[in-house]
Amino acid sequence: MNRTPVIVLTVAVLGVGLAAGYGLGHRTPTAVSAPAADKKILYWYDPMKPDQHFDHPGKSPFMDMQLVPKYPDGDATTAGSVRIDPTMVQNLGMRTATVELGTLAGDLRVPATIGWDLRQATAVTARADGVIDNLYVRAPFEHVTAGQPLASLIAPAWNTAAQEYRALAAATSSDARALQSAARERLRALGMDENQIRDAGRDGARMVLRAPSDGVVSSLDAREGQRIGAGMPIMTINGLRTVWLDAAIPQAQSGGVSPGTPVLATVNAHPGETFRGRVEALLPDIDAATRTQHARIVLDNPQETLAPGMFAELQLQSGGGHRYPLVPDEAVIATGTSTRVIIAESAGRFRPVAVRTGRSADGKTEILAGLRGGERVVVSGQFLIDSEASLSGALERMPPVTPEPKP
Repeated sequence: MNRTPVIVLTVAVLGVGLAAGYGLGHRTPTAVSAPAADKKILYWYDPMKPDQHFDHPGKSPFMDMQLVPKYPDGDATTAGSVRIDPTMVQNLGMRTATVELGTLAGDLRVPATIGWDLRQATAVTARADGVIDNLYVRAPFEHVTAGQPLASLIAPAWNTAAQEYRALAAATSSDARALQSAARERLRALGMDENQIRDAGRDGARMVLRAPSDGVVSSLDAREGQRIGAGMPIMTINGLRTVWLDAAIPQAQSGGVSPGTPVLATVNAHPGETFRGRVEALLPDIDAATRTQHARIVLDNPQETLAPGMFAELQLQSGGGHRYPLVPDEAVIATGTSTRVIIAESAGRFRPVAVRTGRSADGKTEILAGLRGGERVVVSGQFLIDSEASLSGALERMPPVTPEPKP
């Protein structure tokens, strides 16, 4: 039997084994270490449940997704920012938007009730004790014109002053003329006009009260034959050239309304007509139940077609002259204790920033403090970044919001 092939094969196997043993015995330590790109993994976690840690990879027991590794450097956390793998960013479909400077303006529609313009109210009173002899206006809400007789009163004090004035009318001495001047001023103090002073004393103790201006008798406080005292109101006359509107502005939107804001009003009693006015004042009156602030609005009423008590629908062009950074509504993360946005920086880094928000309209929110404009904020997938920032401690290092100067 020829044993030469067997011997050759045995020698070859021994040679390979010796070579392998030599190689293993002379390997350097760096050859057995992991590649430099590898990192030690602390644990795996579900981004939707970041507080639950796992010691091995696999599928999340909470969501239909793979667990994410957590590295000791916080996935490159630096100066309050976190770094997210570009592949994960792409898989999440993360979107960003640029912060713009602008003003929020929008139509604010609120109901209102029409009332008297109290600045046009005039009280008709008697300046001396007397009795109403004749009442020419016998019902409230009658229209009157300036100079129209309203009531006649019998007042002894008027008669005494009128007789004294007439007695001194023919006097020629300087002392008498001084007394006549004093008597005239006394008649004026009792409420007589020039025509009544000229006729003083001719109608006994009777005095006629006349309307001081055009308007409507909004209240009638006395009756014919009634005895009245000096200063007692007999009636009140209100003008209708303008009317007041009492509007309840939601507290969240009252910041965009200020004195001078233009107002358009419609009243269903006058279809097709539009009445123009302006906000005169925001009253310091907040309804605790409805969280609304009352606004006083002056409305022009040249044809006097609007009457107190009517219901109106108002359209206000809310907004202000200040320009603020504006972000999409979905970019704002509100937790109840803080409000923040996620800013996208270079090299895949993201940084949480505390902000103070203002009004919201048309899908955008004012940022009163925390941003200056021009930053890129995350509007989709920001909650994953927020969870990562919470794990890495970036939220604890997030500086508090500080007021920004108004643009």
